[in-house]
Amino acid sequence: MDTPIFDFVQNYIKSNTARLHMPGHKGVSFLGCEAFDITEIQGADELYAPDGIIRKSEENATLLFSTAKTVYSAGGSSQSINAMLYLAYLKADKNTRPFVLAGRNAHKSFIYALAKLDADVEWIYPTNTDSICSCIMNGEMVEKTLKSLPRKPFAVYITSPDYLGGMSDIESIAKVCKSYDVPLLVDNAHGSYLKFYKRDLHPITLGADMCCDSAHKTLPVLTGGGYLHIAKSDKYGFSKNAVNAMSIFGSTSPSYLILQSLDLCNRYIDEKIREDVELCADKIAELKYLINSKGFGILSAEPLKLTVDFRGFDIDFKCYLRDCGIEFEYADDDFVVFMFSPQNTDKDLEKLKKAFENINVSTKKDASNIEIPKAEKVLTIRESIFCESEEIDIQNALGRVCASPTVSCPPAIPIAVSGEKITNEHIELFKKYNIDKILVVR
Repeated sequence: MDTPIFDFVQNYIKSNTARLHMPGHKGVSFLGCEAFDITEIQGADELYAPDGIIRKSEENATLLFSTAKTVYSAGGSSQSINAMLYLAYLKADKNTRPFVLAGRNAHKSFIYALAKLDADVEWIYPTNTDSICSCIMNGEMVEKTLKSLPRKPFAVYITSPDYLGGMSDIESIAKVCKSYDVPLLVDNAHGSYLKFYKRDLHPITLGADMCCDSAHKTLPVLTGGGYLHIAKSDKYGFSKNAVNAMSIFGSTSPSYLILQSLDLCNRYIDEKIREDVELCADKIAELKYLINSKGFGILSAEPLKLTVDFRGFDIDFKCYLRDCGIEFEYADDDFVVFMFSPQNTDKDLEKLKKAFENINVSTKKDASNIEIPKAEKVLTIRESIFCESEEIDIQNALGRVCASPTVSCPPAIPIAVSGEKITNEHIELFKKYNIDKILVVR
């Protein structure tokens, strides 16, 4: 498969052209990548008005992902989340306040997108959940909620895979959404590679109308590289305005380093990714079996993610793993998350294997599930984010209204959402996740 963006930049470097344009480093090496870092010069095309090399590269990605349209993001999935909500919002009935039906484990960029659009959300809460990160859903849950609503949402929004590797039943949810004529949007930030697993598990394949992928999370792409995908059927005509939607929420100076990495990734996907993903998944399956045999629970259904449940074990996993020379994706007091890709070496996997083989802990505490509190909405999301706020200690937050979501990234899943009144249950969860300050409406 050709790589038009990368090839253009290579030829530009060889031309020895005087760089009397942005960026200011002029191709002189400070980090080592500057020669490859250009801007929208003649022939380099424009990300938000593509008619040359970027258009050709995006057409390659569209072919690889079997979509009606795949658009590049240089702003990660956050940019694509904003864009796909905007595209669905354009179709909403504006005679009443538009709202989305969403799983409660939505990333905070979803909340910020709703603030920009001045739209509301109705939540589907998880049942018997282990973490704020998890809200595994199926068609039955979505249909039950849709039936209970007085009117239709302008979209159903699902996060799958979730941060712990849980996967919702996108196929059954898609069938329900089609029967209600509501577009299904999926935050697939962690699952770009699922298209190329031995069983195609990508949300677009399973029936989603739109989804975002953070290519940089699981593919060999620089941080910030992502996709907005629109299903081949394009029932709602989202393709027509997709590029404009991305431009509204993206920088006018997108990184050509990121664009080149997305471009080169097309060739990798075309030539090698399937066998690499399958081999990597097999190795992780062996690791899961080993770790489970040591008495630890394994949560992740996602093939390239390993989530270890160490509730009930008295161990500081963060310190132990770092002492073993291992840096994880995310950890709290209950779970540790490891994210893999085919670019992880056998040495990486062997190091993790030895860490668990050598572990020696005893059970000293009880494991229990948590309950996500259903909060009272006092203000709209937009009102609470676009108002004066103050940061206060969490122990003084009872009865106050959440302003901007206070949660670290990762996992960036809000405990209290903007506009909600903070309860004792919220405060206990904030403490559990070691959050001691919160922004509240002044």
